[in-house]
This record gives sequence, C-alpha cells and structure tokens, in this order.
Amino acid sequence: MPSSTTPAAGSATHYARLRDGKSASDATVRLALQGLEISPKGGGARRVWRYDTLRAGEPVRRNTIDVLLSSRSDPGATVFVPGPDFVAALAAYAPQLTERAERWRTARPWLIFVAILFSAIAALYASGWSPAQTIAGFLPESWRQRLGDEARASMTEGYKQCADANGIAALEKMSERLARGAGMEKPFAVTVYDWSLMNAFAVPGGQIVLTRGLIEKAQSPDEVAGVLAHEMGHGIKLHPETGIIRAIGLAAAVELMMGGSSGALANLGLMLAQLGYTRAAEREADAVGLQVLKGAGVAPQGLADFFKRIEEVEGESGDLSKTLRPISILRTHPPTAERAAIVKAQPTYPATPALDAQSWQELKSICSRTITPEKPERDAPAN
Repeated sequence: MPSSTTPAAGSATHYARLRDGKSASDATVRLALQGLEISPKGGGARRVWRYDTLRAGEPVRRNTIDVLLSSRSDPGATVFVPGPDFVAALAAYAPQLTERAERWRTARPWLIFVAILFSAIAALYASGWSPAQTIAGFLPESWRQRLGDEARASMTEGYKQCADANGIAALEKMSERLARGAGMEKPFAVTVYDWSLMNAFAVPGGQIVLTRGLIEKAQSPDEVAGVLAHEMGHGIKLHPETGIIRAIGLAAAVELMMGGSSGALANLGLMLAQLGYTRAAEREADAVGLQVLKGAGVAPQGLADFFKRIEEVEGESGDLSKTLRPISILRTHPPTAERAAIVKAQPTYPATPALDAQSWQELKSICSRTITPEKPERDAPAN
C-alpha cells in the first residue's frame, strides 16, 4: 500500500500493452488507491495489482521512460507501460521498484553478514580468544625454540651468562619444583645473566631469563620463585610467541623460520623487548603464576614482597622510563599496588621455602663464575 506521503490516486490513464501468457492486447492502466488498475481494451476483465506485489523487469531510475511490470498475485501476466510521467508517478506508489531499493536489497545480505561477522569477532574477543595466540599454539616446537634462542641472544647481547655450577643446580631445583607444580613434564630453560638491572623476561620456546640484579635484590628464594612463576605464566600462555605473530604477522614469522635474513633474526630480540605485554596478559600471567606457586607448595608471600620492593623502586625513581631500560620487568604491568593486593588476598595453604638455606646462598652466588654465551647458529638466507 502507498505510504502517507504518497500522492492521492490519480484519474489519469496511460496506454499499456498487456500479456496474460496466452495472448497480448492493448490496455490502459491507472494508479488507483488500491493498486495498479489494468483495463484491457475490448471489454476484458479488469485487473488490480496491489503495489506491494509489483515487480519490475529493471529497477526504476530517474531517467527511465518505460517499465515492464508483473505481479506475484497474477503469475504469467505482464504489462508494459511507456511514458516517463507514469514511471515517475509509479515510483511514489511502489518504492520497492526503484534503483535505490534494489541497491539496498543487494547490499542487505552483505551488511547482515558483516554485522554477524563483527558480532562474532567481538564475542570471541570478549571471551578472551586471541587469533594470534591460537596461531602461536600451532607453531612447531623447533620454530619456537629457534625464535627463543634468537630473542634471548639479542636481548642479552653484551652480557655474560652466569655459570657457577652450584648456583645452576639450585636454580634447576627451583625450576623443576615449579614445573611440577604447573603439571609440566619438562621444566622451563632458565638462564641468569650478569646484568645489574632488576629484570626477568620470557622468550619463545619455554625459555626464561633472570638477571643478577633481580637475584641480588631479592631477600628470599620465594621472591625469585614468585617472579619465575609469573614468567612461566607468560610462557604457558604463549605470550612471547603471540606478541611476535601479532607484531610481524604469521607470514613474516614463517619467512624467518624458513631461512629468512639473519639480520631480521638478529633484531628479533629488540622487537620482542619493545613489544611489552598488554595489562590483560600481565594479569593472566600473575594468575597462572599464583596457580604454579600453589601447585608447588610455595607461599605467594614472596611475590607480594617482590611487589613491595617494586613499589619502593617506583617511589625512589619517580619517572621509571628514565630510570629503567625498555625491557624492564616494570614496563606495561598493571599497578603494583593492585597486583600486591591480589596476591595478599590469596587463601593460605601448606607451603615450604622455595629453596633451603644452603641452596639459596648458592643461587645468590650463581654469577661468581661467568661465561660468554654461544650465539645461536643461523641458516643462510634462502635464495
């Protein structure tokens, strides 16, 4: 039916040519209130096609001079009406025949599809799903290992590796205990570098780096275990691999792993250092770290103490960006007070120190002997 803005039904009649599927005859048409009236010349039966049932052979445009019409209510019949005046008037009664309406009908399925797609993506992101993290989970272990080797070498360039045998044994004892608490068959590969910065970071391939500065400033083995559990949380959730894929894309990562330029691989660690993690990832790593500590029977108080120490550093340094280098453990983390409050709110459970007194002293002395780390072998660039 015509809308409230449609002109009143006209009395003008227009010449038309009617075909009913069997024969053709001349006719007149009129835009009546109830629909398009078709009156065959020679006394045939008058037809009324409701406007909402009309279909046009071609969309009605501004410059259309004739139109071929049919109706869902009268299968097989068509009426051809010449004359731009009739076509212009018809568009007001049957707007679904216009070019604009046709464009909308064509675009509507795509708009619905796009809306559904974006809604699905939004729902997936709201649920915590990450495409990059999913892709990272399918990377072969050998690829992750190589990415980790390159990133670690690049990020620690210029620093010697701590190699005291007793200290390494103490660190392995702690790492294995935490790995068992996480239900892992293989512990993370943890290395310590003779670096005064209080820092720790995870790289791809289940590798974690600690610095001499962090171990020296820690006042208990539980503090180191808390930091180590947090970094294990990053590794378990594949945050380092996810960050690389998100930053450079899967295709570039594959190119690197299939023999890309060694220069690109050499810059991998710097790129990973500059990425940082989102606060959501940091909170996730904290949550996993707390689970690891509980599974290992190590009290979370050490992690809370470490956060307190961070607050002290923050208070003393003022602007951390001027005091700490870009890959500082403090970079892009949630507010320290917030993290400390979450740790303190954890329920108590049976726990023992992460290391005995002797092993803790041996870990503190891990950098009494250092070695120059070997650089990872790089394949020749692919031709």
